[in-house]
Amino acid sequence: MKASKIAYKPIGLALGAVSGMLAGAAFKQAWKVLGHDEDAPDATNEHRSWREVLLAATLQGAIFAGVKATVDRAGATATRSLTGTWPG
Repeated sequence: MKASKIAYKPIGLALGAVSGMLAGAAFKQAWKVLGHDEDAPDATNEHRSWREVLLAATLQGAIFAGVKATVDRAGATATRSLTGTWPG
């Protein structure tokens, strides 16, 4: 295994935690913008409709995936510019 890949592991873990927090905040904002005052529904909440539960899950998944890809790519790009080696 390359030294750059090993060195990047802790940075990647930290970036993963940061991306999770950013994505959570972005999802809460998006859910409010869509006109929902309450938190997103749990899949097992019997008082919420299928439509609302599936919309929330789909939106949350898309936001989390987009934020994670953005943060991961930015981290890898920064690592390459600092070390000259792509961490992947």
